[in-house]
Amino acid sequence: MKSVDASSNRLTVELPNGTERMYDPRRQQGISVFREEMRSFSQGDRIQFTAPANDLEVANRELGIIEGINGDGRISLKMEGGRTVELDPSRHLHLDYGYAVTSHSSQGQTSDRVLIHVNTDLAAKDLLNSRMAYVSISHSALDAQIFTNDAMVLGKKLSRDVSHSAAIQQAPASQAIEQQHAKHT
Repeated sequence: MKSVDASSNRLTVELPNGTERMYDPRRQQGISVFREEMRSFSQGDRIQFTAPANDLEVANRELGIIEGINGDGRISLKMEGGRTVELDPSRHLHLDYGYAVTSHSSQGQTSDRVLIHVNTDLAAKDLLNSRMAYVSISHSALDAQIFTNDAMVLGKKLSRDVSHSAAIQQAPASQAIEQQHAKHT
């Protein structure tokens, strides 16, 4: 990627032949934007997919443990669900370390111990709320620890309620029966 113009939501990329293309990601399909970085993996490492691998039936953010790496570089993974997957890392570029994951990507997973980092100065202040706290802590089976830059402000930030009330509230059963009775008399 060559440049980002956030105000107009445009990405400029340079193609291998040197030409430049400008994209509005909202209008494109079938495009992957990522920064290629070298990763060294070893047997026993926990890794995560950072994009779906449809041919392997692996979802975005799914985790696995490396069981082995063949001489040709193919990786054998034991997925969290228990199944084994073999992949060619030259074809599946969207892999990253899986030792730490965001609360969003950890949804549906449980760990014995969870370490939660909460920066109360986070630019996206709307992300710090009671739902984020619940989701993060509920992933722990045995122990959850919270690390923060400001313990004095943390409670206020995480107590912000973001639940939505229903547009139509259903009346309690006894009230509904009374209303039906009143209609017929």
